[in-house]
Amino acid sequence: MKNLKNALLLKQLFQLKQLGYQYTDITPFKEDDLDLSLPGTLDLLQKQANQCHLCDLSKTRQKVVFGEGNPSAEIMFVGEAPGASEDSTGKPFVGRSGELLTKMIENVLLVSRNDVYITNIVKCRPPGNREPTPSEAYTCKPYLLKQIELIKPKLIVALGGTAYFYLTGDETSIGKVRGSIFKKEHYTVIPTYHPSYLLRNPSAKKDTFEDLLKVKSLMA
Repeated sequence: MKNLKNALLLKQLFQLKQLGYQYTDITPFKEDDLDLSLPGTLDLLQKQANQCHLCDLSKTRQKVVFGEGNPSAEIMFVGEAPGASEDSTGKPFVGRSGELLTKMIENVLLVSRNDVYITNIVKCRPPGNREPTPSEAYTCKPYLLKQIELIKPKLIVALGGTAYFYLTGDETSIGKVRGSIFKKEHYTVIPTYHPSYLLRNPSAKKDTFEDLLKVKSLMA
């Protein structure tokens, strides 16, 4: 944009010179550099996310579901997207999936839900609970990356294939990678099934139990 404005200004000055105007001091248009960095605290980051209109999900949401939990948590749970209950309350995992996730955390990891941090790949509910599009996910991903940077978790549990893909870039199905350990520079990712999948497929709870035991073993 500033290059276009400079070009238009130079064109105007050239036209004036052709008409006989003389000038010795040209100050090209200089636009102030925009600060594109995200806020450095969770509170300010949440405030900015609450005002976000970068994708079409902002047009249909009721509330932004930023995330909640311990701001210094060692374990972060990342799901796919808010559902209807989350959209109406502004809190992550509060419906039946949330109840199951809470049991998974407290009964297997033996820690309070308040001791971990829970969020999603996208912060607004996709209409009809559909999977977020790549455009929506990549638009929202900087918020997640900043959350990770500020919270500094040691372990990130990716709940479902969508969360796993956008955390790692690996397209392998969740059934093949669940329970695997993926070392990143500052944290470790362990994928497992999403609680909503477990509600539809109770037989997979045993696999998820094993995955969480592996998470627990890495907590020490």
